[in-house]
Amino acid sequence: MQGLRKSKTKPNGKKPPAEEKKQYLEAEFTKVRVVDFDLKELVLLPREIDLNEWLASNTTTFFNLINLQYSTISEFCTGDTCQAMTACNTIYYWYDERGKKTKCTAPQYVDFVMSLVQKLVTEEENFPTKYGKEFPNSFDSLVKKICRYLFHVLAHLYWAHFKETVALDLQGHLNTLYAHFIVFVREFNLVDPKETCIMDDLSEILCAPVPPTPAPAAPSSPNSAPSPSSHNHVTER
Repeated sequence: MQGLRKSKTKPNGKKPPAEEKKQYLEAEFTKVRVVDFDLKELVLLPREIDLNEWLASNTTTFFNLINLQYSTISEFCTGDTCQAMTACNTIYYWYDERGKKTKCTAPQYVDFVMSLVQKLVTEEENFPTKYGKEFPNSFDSLVKKICRYLFHVLAHLYWAHFKETVALDLQGHLNTLYAHFIVFVREFNLVDPKETCIMDDLSEILCAPVPPTPAPAAPSSPNSAPSPSSHNHVTER
């Protein structure tokens, strides 16, 4: 099964319609996270862990977390509200096992994604859990396929359901999950940048390294002049 994106813009020389304002890029929302540390350190492969084991563990975790995040707004993602699986200027189509192209509603597409990924990560021959069991030669391509699909779901959550996410006060969870996922797939080259570029504006904001925490200033004596840096240094997060 394979998803494919297609631009809504017609090749007729006309300018595409003005892009809708992206609420999720507003500073009051991008600054909200549930953790405040360097995600790059979190995704690095530990020395004592096999690469495939690390990819399998993280991919399964991301599947569960993204599935859970989507479930929080699933009642708002219906065949009426989301008649196509969209994100920015992209429509995602579903391709079945025979290669038949299907334009489906967003909830149908997400159901296809989650059903397929659930099947893949629970099959012992794909994601082995028993000691001594080897990973298949196709494991890398399977992980890349899964991550591509999961990205589609995250992109749709921001594009079509960020307002509901904010209403539920879950934007911090979504931001943290998205940033963690993007840092992970970049670290191991799991999703083609051409696929994720539609969300680059958000990725660059959320995945920026956390600024170092300034060391506490030494106490000054009553007669000493204040240090200029103690007044002018601002830590941005």
